[in-house]
Amino acid sequence: MLSTELLAKIKKIQFQAGHLVTEALAGGYTSAFKGKGMEFDEVREYTPGDDVRAIDWNVTARMEQPFIKIYKEERELSVMLLIDASSSQDFGSGERTKREICAEFAAIMAFLATRNSDRIGVIVFSDQVELFIPPKKGRGHVWRVIQEIMTHQAQGKKTDIATALRFMASVLNRRSLCFLISDFRDEGYQSALASVRSKHDLVCVDVSDPREHHWPDIGLCHFVDAESNRQVVINTSDRKTSGLYEKLLQSNSQSFEGFLRSHKIDSIELSSDADVVREIEVFFRRRGKRRRI
Repeated sequence: MLSTELLAKIKKIQFQAGHLVTEALAGGYTSAFKGKGMEFDEVREYTPGDDVRAIDWNVTARMEQPFIKIYKEERELSVMLLIDASSSQDFGSGERTKREICAEFAAIMAFLATRNSDRIGVIVFSDQVELFIPPKKGRGHVWRVIQEIMTHQAQGKKTDIATALRFMASVLNRRSLCFLISDFRDEGYQSALASVRSKHDLVCVDVSDPREHHWPDIGLCHFVDAESNRQVVINTSDRKTSGLYEKLLQSNSQSFEGFLRSHKIDSIELSSDADVVREIEVFFRRRGKRRRI
């Protein structure tokens, strides 16, 4: 049974996400993702000016006059949220943790999908797949999605993105829109990422915290890796050490961004101190503009 406090948190994030899904945000979602796919609707007689590439030669041969295929936009999507539940998601130097940012983003996307009559599904993973909710429609389903995300207690501490991606590929029979929400504290998942991208519309949502990019100058500090429990003492006032750390982060970031660009994988960067809705709107505008070109 849910505690009163946890139930209040679930209702709060559901209310906030529903409230934040404005007409503008819903329109941005439609512009960014909807109507790209086409499905066969019917055939009709050819009229001058029709695209000859649309001629249905089989029907034309049988009827002894030209007919063309008519297509309609495939408006309905299956949206899958892959959510990293590893221990590193519990970090947060401000009012919110990375896990809370993941939950807020997932809730907003779930409401957007429902508003557009799309199906929404969830995979929660750590170093194993811990929860799978098949794509489904409806507001009742959104409530379940948010509740499961907020109440799930991770069994594993570490991160295995490749395992989650391979599982998703095995359960999705049709092309889907997939959001991989993680801090990407993992290695060896790139080939799985590229494989999923070849079959699905994949967006990587990179969640971080400001303190992961810049150390505070507080002298000797004891650090503990949440996933491996490795401990180390670092002098944060040592400019050389801080500089090497930031240089390593920058190198890793550039490598990751380069990989995404080379495989045409879209991405969103979310910080634990960021306005999630604003970042989503920026992404929708950028993607929508590119689709119109």
